[in-house]
Amino acid sequence: MTQKIGLISDVHATPSPVREAMSIFYKQGVDQVVCAGDIAGYGEDLEQTIDLLVKNGCRSILGNHDAWYLETRVDEKTTGVDRFLGNLPKVLKLTIEGVKLYFVHASPPRSMMNGIHLLDESGQVMTDQKKVWADYLSEFEYDVLVVGHTHQVFTEKLRNTMVINPGSTKFNHTCAILSLPEMTCQVIPLSGKQPIAVWNWGIFRANGNNPPPHFL
Repeated sequence: MTQKIGLISDVHATPSPVREAMSIFYKQGVDQVVCAGDIAGYGEDLEQTIDLLVKNGCRSILGNHDAWYLETRVDEKTTGVDRFLGNLPKVLKLTIEGVKLYFVHASPPRSMMNGIHLLDESGQVMTDQKKVWADYLSEFEYDVLVVGHTHQVFTEKLRNTMVINPGSTKFNHTCAILSLPEMTCQVIPLSGKQPIAVWNWGIFRANGNNPPPHFL
C-alpha cells in the first residue's frame, strides 16, 4: 500500500507557504508530514508558523536557526515557542512500508551546519560533489535521507541511498511528496512562483564544499 510523506524544510518563520503546502498535502492524500528543520530565522511570524505545523501533525527536527533562537532565549521567560523548539530532536528515523528513512537538517549523523551541496549556481548537479557525498554515505544504512539547510532542491541517488532536499518553502518556493515503497519524489511549486533550485549560492562558497573526514 502506497504511503505518501509530505516534505518541507527551512520554513523560516513564514506561515503563508507552509499553509499552502499543508493544503496541497491534504488534497494529495498525504499520510504524514515532516519538516527538516529551520523553523525559525529570517521571517517574523514564528509562533503562527509553529501553530500550523502542530495543527497539521507535522513532525519536525532541529535546525541551526532553531538552535540559535533558543540560545538567545537563555535568560528569557520560557514560552510555548521555546518549549516546542527545545523538544525537537536532531534526528528522526522512520521505517515506512519497509523503507528506512533518516531525517537530519544538514548531514548525518547529526550535523545542523555541514550541508549537502550538490548543485552549482545554475542548478546543475556538480559531479565532483556528488562523488564526495556518495563516498561519505558509502556505509549509510538507510534507504532515504532527507535533509534541508542548503536551500537547494534535489533528489539524487548516492550509492544505496536516495537523498532528498525538498528546498525551502520560503526561499525555493517548494515542497515535496515522497511515495513509498515506490521511492518516487515529486517537487511541488508554491505561491504561484517559479521554483528556485538554488537560493543563496554564496553560502556554499563561504562554507567550503567538503564533508567531515569521517562518517561517525
